[in-house]
Amino acid sequence: MTAKDFRKLALSFTEAAESSHVGHPDFRVGGKIFATLGYPGEGFGVLMLTAEAQQEAMGRHPETFEAASGAWGRRGSTKVRLSEACPAQLRPWMELAWHKVADKRPRRSERIA
Repeated sequence: MTAKDFRKLALSFTEAAESSHVGHPDFRVGGKIFATLGYPGEGFGVLMLTAEAQQEAMGRHPETFEAASGAWGRRGSTKVRLSEACPAQLRPWMELAWHKVADKRPRRSERIA
């Protein structure tokens, strides 16, 4: 998988938009980040998973996923080694990251106009 593939996949989710955070491209829904690209370096992406989903991803695909360092990693921030990933493998995990953010947004009827 390339950075271009990662970007295309991230932007395929409903209302996903590309932005930037500390010099790295990120992907947001409702203004909240669900994935980043280029961190900790070229050839990596990061998914904002739950700690439980992170453990499952690393258990199933240890060559592809690893916890980010420090507190971010303990809270589910998960590095993706792009050279080891393919879109079909990454999609369900990115979808979980997207849902983690998207499902917290207030429904249209709950938003204040």
